[in-house]
Amino acid sequence: MRPDRAPPAPEPFKHVAVPYDSDDTFLTLIVPRVRAALADDRRVLVVTSAGKLRLLEEALGDEAGQIDRRDSRTWYHHPHRTLAAYHEYTRGRRTLVVGEAPWWDRGEREIREWIRYESVLNAALEDARAVVLCLYDPRTVPAAVLEYQPVIHPLLLESDGETVSTGFVRPHELVLNGDLAPLPAPSGQVATVSFTAQGIKGLRHTVRDYASAAGMDVNLIGSLVLSVSEIAANSVEHGAGHGLIRMWVSGGEMVCEIADPGGALDDPLPGYIPPEPESSRGYGLWISRQLCDFVDLRAEDGTLRVRLHMGLDGYAAL
Repeated sequence: MRPDRAPPAPEPFKHVAVPYDSDDTFLTLIVPRVRAALADDRRVLVVTSAGKLRLLEEALGDEAGQIDRRDSRTWYHHPHRTLAAYHEYTRGRRTLVVGEAPWWDRGEREIREWIRYESVLNAALEDARAVVLCLYDPRTVPAAVLEYQPVIHPLLLESDGETVSTGFVRPHELVLNGDLAPLPAPSGQVATVSFTAQGIKGLRHTVRDYASAAGMDVNLIGSLVLSVSEIAANSVEHGAGHGLIRMWVSGGEMVCEIADPGGALDDPLPGYIPPEPESSRGYGLWISRQLCDFVDLRAEDGTLRVRLHMGLDGYAAL
């Protein structure tokens, strides 16, 4: 009898920072790895600028038709939607992803969330059979972002090959500037409403009316209302059973704060990791992070505060 063969070892997820400072270096580092991935029957996705995509297509020749291509300006529009898109793309597939997020014209809050997104990839895709190469051009990437390359990537790729990053910090241990600071006080006029399990339906109407009166685009109101009701429902089911909502407008966006006196969350990455399809829990913050422009939360004095930010006239800077 032939001995049983051991099952193949699972492929580890690889998340690699790839600094480059010229088009030639870009092609030298990426083209061989794309070709190797295609030869290894991996699905390949490249997300970068239109100019870089053209360079890559010319270098690959006929093989360019075998890769999926996306323009970074549209793919990297919202960090949590991008996270969900990568999760969906890599699910159940052996993949190579080459991504280059655009960093220009981003504010401090937005840069912070994109850095956090890169870190969370390590947890969100840890079971994926994927290699993710993240491109960084020091000519266009802010110095503050470049400093985090070895912090949010376990591996670094340069001309002499891959090396392990000794500065890597696991996602749930990453602390960025402002993470531990108290939430700023609301500005302007603040509307306050309490809620219980019986009042969730009425709460949705209240939020809808407030957003409409504030001038929010009608196409966005439903997303905000759903997000607020999901977080409030979580407070009812898993928190204190009741809570308080404050709403105000500041800097062209509406802010809804849901305060749950039931305390902090146990999840170290709340709402960043997609729940399992068969799970009946964990969707509230995940959905809210997808729908809202920005979500912030703090556990202060026994109360969990979740703030949902939504631009009044469309996508606002994070």
